[in-house]
Amino acid sequence: MGKLTRRAVIAGALAVPLTARAQEWPAGQMKLIVPFPAGGTLDAIARLVQPGLQQRMGTTIIIENRPGAAGSIGTAAVAKSPPDGRTWLFVFDTHATNPVMQPNLPFDSETDLEPVMLLGTAPNIIACQPSRPYQTLAELIAASKAKAGRFTYASAGTASLGHLTMLRLAKRSGGQWAHVAYKGGAPAVNDAIAGHVDMIIASSAVLNSQIEAKMLRPLAQTGATRHPTRPDVPTLVESGFPDLTATPWWALYAPGKTPKPMIERFHAEISAVMKEETVADKIKALGLTIVASDPDYMRKFYTEQAQTWGQVVRDNGLREGG
Repeated sequence: MGKLTRRAVIAGALAVPLTARAQEWPAGQMKLIVPFPAGGTLDAIARLVQPGLQQRMGTTIIIENRPGAAGSIGTAAVAKSPPDGRTWLFVFDTHATNPVMQPNLPFDSETDLEPVMLLGTAPNIIACQPSRPYQTLAELIAASKAKAGRFTYASAGTASLGHLTMLRLAKRSGGQWAHVAYKGGAPAVNDAIAGHVDMIIASSAVLNSQIEAKMLRPLAQTGATRHPTRPDVPTLVESGFPDLTATPWWALYAPGKTPKPMIERFHAEISAVMKEETVADKIKALGLTIVASDPDYMRKFYTEQAQTWGQVVRDNGLREGG
């Protein structure tokens, strides 16, 4: 018999039928918990990867929306779930500020959840209804000062990265606007399009389709550089606010104490699904930059985000319901 090469071993492993690989996993359907309303970016990502995951895992996978309290209600449900590989959690950037906003959370993200992956990132975009007169961020800031506090903006929720960015922008620019917090990006977009608020800040993943349809006018984006999907929209840095950047993010978690082999398997399968051309193209079309990090990177990333934006929460004296 010839020598068994590493390449041959890998090829043989990849040739194992999906049905055989599925037998390694506990029986029963799996759940992807999305702690925000249907129609938002987290929901869209979950629905894009669901079909491929079902095929690769060989089981039924359902998506369960459990919105409320900036994502902490659904997150708490996952934190209390058995670590049996059947429950997984999608989170948004509010996950890093909820511990400061809500000191009495019934879970500890560091011990009751296991990081799986940083799924992707995207800049926030500040936009308004096309009927509004301002064409640039400078004109918007001037208009907000003229309305003396009666100027409103929508975000995906209190202590979302959008909300915290606007607090920092107000301090640096002298802009005067009142925050209207929503339970996710989708309802915020609906009111912005309807003209119930003067502007909105939300991720490019949420706003790109409305901008393409001319239902919203983009004025600035919060990334360090212009995003490929919106190369015509200047950054806050270009608009005269050095170092004012913010990048929303989306991630995947498992219940605490989920066995490492399970996390590694699920990580490998969702990574493979996200790399499929049709899925990757749709995710990128949302405005996301796919990261698909390993668990260790996600753990460090979360710690940095919690420290940076948690301090902004504390500096502004924000609390749940504020």
